[in-house]
Amino acid sequence: MSTQNKQLDVICIGRVAVDFYGQQIGARLEDTSSFAKYLGGSSGNVAYGTAIQGLKSAMLARVGDEHNGRFLREELQRAGCNTDFLITDKHRLTGMVILGIKDEDTFPLIFYRDNCADMGLVPEDIDEAFIQSSRAVAVTGTHLSNPQTRAAVLKALDIAKKNGLRTALDIDYRPVLWGLTSLGDGETRFIESSQVTQSLNEVVHFFDLIVGTEEEFHIAGGSTDTLTALKNVRKASNATLVCKRGALGCVVFEGEVPNSWDETKLHSGERVEVLNVLGAGDAFMSGLLRGWLNDEGWDQACRYANACGALVVSRHGCAPAMPTKEELDDFLGRRDAVKRPDLDARLSHLHRVTTRKQEWPELNIFAFDHRKQLADMAREAGVDENLIPQLKVLLLKGAEEAATEAGLDGKSGILADTTYGQKALNAITGKGWWIGRPIELPSSRPLRLEHGNIGSQLVDWPLEHVVKCLVFYHPHDSAELRQEQDELLLDVWKGCNKSGHELLLEVILPESNPDRNEAYYEEMLTHFYGLGIQPDWWKLPPLSATAWQGISRLIEKNDPHCRGILLLGLDAPEAELKTGFAAAAQSPWVKGFAVGRTIFGQPSRQWLNGELNDAELIETVKGNYLRLIGYWREARG
Repeated sequence: MSTQNKQLDVICIGRVAVDFYGQQIGARLEDTSSFAKYLGGSSGNVAYGTAIQGLKSAMLARVGDEHNGRFLREELQRAGCNTDFLITDKHRLTGMVILGIKDEDTFPLIFYRDNCADMGLVPEDIDEAFIQSSRAVAVTGTHLSNPQTRAAVLKALDIAKKNGLRTALDIDYRPVLWGLTSLGDGETRFIESSQVTQSLNEVVHFFDLIVGTEEEFHIAGGSTDTLTALKNVRKASNATLVCKRGALGCVVFEGEVPNSWDETKLHSGERVEVLNVLGAGDAFMSGLLRGWLNDEGWDQACRYANACGALVVSRHGCAPAMPTKEELDDFLGRRDAVKRPDLDARLSHLHRVTTRKQEWPELNIFAFDHRKQLADMAREAGVDENLIPQLKVLLLKGAEEAATEAGLDGKSGILADTTYGQKALNAITGKGWWIGRPIELPSSRPLRLEHGNIGSQLVDWPLEHVVKCLVFYHPHDSAELRQEQDELLLDVWKGCNKSGHELLLEVILPESNPDRNEAYYEEMLTHFYGLGIQPDWWKLPPLSATAWQGISRLIEKNDPHCRGILLLGLDAPEAELKTGFAAAAQSPWVKGFAVGRTIFGQPSRQWLNGELNDAELIETVKGNYLRLIGYWREARG
């Protein structure tokens, strides 16, 4: 089989674990109070990093039969990484790492890897046909530290060499994982050990590419003089040696190792503000593999590698901080202009939008995030508003039944609120639905948030929940009113960027102003883009086909990564919505609808008045929702 026509580009073998990164920067690990959960482990990071760099990567390892194992599998799959041989181990738990960030060079770190799943890899896990399906195998050094995992790695390397695959080693030296430090000392990066040196020396001949820091080559070559160590590795291996020299950059040795650094070519690193150096090596390896496996030459491969490492050291975490292909290429295309990647708005936005975890090409959303309207209904019916949470659970039931009947797999969603809809939100979260939650105080103008500061709200929200913010706005409002609303919207936008939640911005012309020209919507979106707000979603009322054309051009110009537009209902009759659907359906930016009272208004009023029982309410709501789904499908053709 030609190596250019393989199913995979690279199979990564080694550590894959869950990282818990402390969120309090500068605190001792003893004092850290909250953690962010990320995909981790050197090989897991490289499998992820190469996938988002456009390579067809795979992860060959084991994970536990539990929540952390499923988390790692899903994270890799969402990045496009093959997990066919990410084996579920029924007898071991997934490995974990807990770490803090004290300063840019200090990261207290504890490995929880006693008999963990990825160290359960055995030679029987290495499938020859699977190895042959790839162009390359990349392994990390930790799996050479244990006789069982070492045997598995050597089997994979033997198959690779017999079949002409490329082979790469990231030395990835962690003394604690070779039993050379106390169990809690995961931070120490170098301890001399003749046993480790011999262990590495016995296998380096298998590799075409060997990558390491100066300290990692010290252990591989058995000398604390870097060039001497590199010469010792060269005696045992003909591999290309890539030595990482920190902020300076890296050096590539294809032949003999010279006697002086002056005789080497330095591939310069990128100058960035460092948050913490942890994770830079895995990002470096990901970028290097992109260039190496695509035969772009060492100059370009090292540009990718150094830039990937630089971007990761300026961000929190490792895998989630790695740049995507589009993001990296943008950075390299204007590297001289980007002095602080961590503060560059364009780069931050590209990272945000190109690392999204799910696509939504079409959405049929049942919106029952209404609070004031339902409270008014309850008051009119003479019943306690404590019935509203029960009502919302029944509305969700109707939505789920309609979605099943209509075959809306991956195309269904709800809008529900925290005030009355928390039980409904809890019930649907994790089921693959699009879920939005409002933050605005109902009917507020100027805009106010219902439950306080955006940051204090989002800390409790599941990441899959979309922030929905409704603003009543008019371009002819007073300057003071516009400024007040703009400032709060900017704060919401920045809060969503910080937390990682998507933002849906719903814009409605206020009823209080009779001047309701639909051309104002394009004017208002232009204004918000000018402020620097780039919502993941827009929610707008039905407009004419001409208006949609203008708005489409505007989005394409300002944010081609926008998720799209959802149509709102405003309690319009079904016939009116059907007409609006037809006008919007020609715009590819309109992904569907998010309609509420047209579906639930009358049946909810009847239920609160005791005129419908639970089953009748569910059936009526389901029918209304199904009709709107049908109208949208008909309009879309």
